[in-house]
Amino acid sequence: MTIIFKEVRWKNLLSTGNAWTTISLTKHSSTLIVGENGAGKSTILDALCFGLYGRPFRKINKPQLVNTINQRNMLVEVEFNVGSKEYKVVRGMKPNVFQIYSDGSMINQDAKAKDYQDYLERIILQLNYKSFTQIVVLGSSTFVPFMQLKASDRREVIEDLLDIRIFSTMNRLLKDRLSDNKSSLREIGFKIDICREKIDLNNHYLQEQRDALTADIKDKSQRIVMLEEENQLLKDEITTLEAELLVLEESIAFGQKKEHQLTKMKTIEGALAVKIEKIDSDISFYATATNCPSCEQNIEHDHKNLMIEKKSKILKETTEGMELLEAELIKLNAYAKQLSSDMKIVRNKNGKIVGNRATINSNQKQADAIAQEIMAMEDKLNTEDVSPISQDALTEVAHHEALKEEMSRNQEVLSLAYDLLKDGGIKTAVIRQYIPIMNKLINKYLASMDFFVNFELNENFDESIKSRYRDEFSYASFSEGEKLRIDLSLLFTWRAIAKLLNSAHTNLLILDEIFDSSLDAAGTEEFMKILDQIVGDANIFIISHRSHNLADKFDNIITFEKHKNFSQPTFGDE
Repeated sequence: MTIIFKEVRWKNLLSTGNAWTTISLTKHSSTLIVGENGAGKSTILDALCFGLYGRPFRKINKPQLVNTINQRNMLVEVEFNVGSKEYKVVRGMKPNVFQIYSDGSMINQDAKAKDYQDYLERIILQLNYKSFTQIVVLGSSTFVPFMQLKASDRREVIEDLLDIRIFSTMNRLLKDRLSDNKSSLREIGFKIDICREKIDLNNHYLQEQRDALTADIKDKSQRIVMLEEENQLLKDEITTLEAELLVLEESIAFGQKKEHQLTKMKTIEGALAVKIEKIDSDISFYATATNCPSCEQNIEHDHKNLMIEKKSKILKETTEGMELLEAELIKLNAYAKQLSSDMKIVRNKNGKIVGNRATINSNQKQADAIAQEIMAMEDKLNTEDVSPISQDALTEVAHHEALKEEMSRNQEVLSLAYDLLKDGGIKTAVIRQYIPIMNKLINKYLASMDFFVNFELNENFDESIKSRYRDEFSYASFSEGEKLRIDLSLLFTWRAIAKLLNSAHTNLLILDEIFDSSLDAAGTEEFMKILDQIVGDANIFIISHRSHNLADKFDNIITFEKHKNFSQPTFGDE
């Protein structure tokens, strides 16, 4: 992937006023930017870094980027091509602006600004800030050389350079997937535990139900036994009552016979009472009467005495018969009373028998109903031990177990892939292939600048520097000028590798005050030779506050000056 940076323009940025400052990045192969200190010549670095990455190149707080006089409408626009697509990034402060255009149309801004920036770096530029400041920009003040970066940052730059950050992205995604898979495994484990707990609880509940049914069956069986025992007692009592009734039947038959006699005797008693009353009346008549009431003839005294005697004899006989009858009636009344008592006892016993039989029938019906309940309970006990709830839970467990097994296999595959994509895996294998090429190019550029050491990076990007006498040094052992030669060699190496791989290759190279710091005359001459070698496919910008002996070496010169506290450029080709 080749990025062609075409143009950068800004206003109200640092010492720049409200008028646009526009720098073409493709018009000249080499451009020298000069100006006094504070004239604004390095603003291009902050404009590019702010436009592309939302942060300045130099150690400046973001709010300080806004021009202190105008204090608003700070805006930066960067135009570039990636392949056949044309892009423009517009970014500003007070008010905040962040827009990305692709072929003239603004890319959807629905996502958060952080995601929008990530899209710009990861999808469009495929170049992060650290890599940008190692391959495109080399500064003398705030720039952190590759050799002074932390190991993780060095690796990040090389991964961008070799276009293997995809493995880091894949590794990060795999890490997320591993984490998600682990979470899913834990979640599925929780679900299995919940299902099994549900099964255990349901089985415990079923067992409690079975125990309750068994206890209920036992109680109901005992109830049937009690009812049967009660019925047997009632039946025995009926048998006894029936036997007693047989005895009473004889007594009642005898009593009924005597009762019949009593009725007859009472009739006779009535007749005798009437007869006695008649005889008493006749005796009284003969004793007092003198004439016959029918014929009115005189009744003879003798006849009267004879009749009184005759009637008195009959009265005596009748009275004696009445007394005998009354004596017999007393006996018969005693039999009648006994009969009444016996009849009452019979009624009571028959009532008791009827009651017992009703109780027996009721008990039998109750026993039959309980027996039906027992049969239903026993059928329930003899059904399947697994309830529908447990069966569903078992099915769910089987489903979750299958998912868990699949997830476990995925976990193994993901873990293996994760290990392969870690720093010690595929990336290290790729880096190991390019380390010799990098070392060869670094030493080539060092030699071009008359710095004859053997510089080597290992796969962890730790340096080993040996002199011609095989003395070992570290990067910190050298002077600032020698360090700068190493930094420049690394910069040119990264660009050469990027071009070779067509990964982070770009037309733009900006060097800030390289000639003003630690590069001596010989180093400057060699450095310009190297620039001549790469100038064919690059647009090089050199920022310096001195232009003598340099102006004739560049195609274009841009001079920054301050007018009324605002920086303004003057273009040499105008």
